[in-house]
Amino acid sequence: MVTSVDPGKEASMGLDVYAQRGPELDLTEVDERAFEAAEVQLCGGMLSGGGSSFRGKVYSNLVEAITGESLYQEWIPPAVVRRMYEALLRCDPGDFDHEHDHRFGDVASVVKNLQKFFGVCVARGLGLVGWW
Repeated sequence: MVTSVDPGKEASMGLDVYAQRGPELDLTEVDERAFEAAEVQLCGGMLSGGGSSFRGKVYSNLVEAITGESLYQEWIPPAVVRRMYEALLRCDPGDFDHEHDHRFGDVASVVKNLQKFFGVCVARGLGLVGWW
């Protein structure tokens, strides 16, 4: 089964997604090093990118199609991040048709990098903060 993600569904506003210890709790230096070691390669925004954050708008439709969760949330707690990660691990990138949306690039590579990002979050007990 091929799942197509509707590019029109994507919100028109930007979104940056940051890994954090809590809604108001920044990462530690050790957390930041864990993201660097994972070598996550996801698109950054004007204020995001560089390991522990990414431009969520670019990946929002794909993440929602795979996990059932929107990245457009002010706070995604660690338990939900864990469920999202598990869904990403079960995902077969071949099940998703994104040929009409060139921002994704190679879907298999994107899923692999999302797995890395969410994997670090799970290993460190981190949630996600959305900013738009």
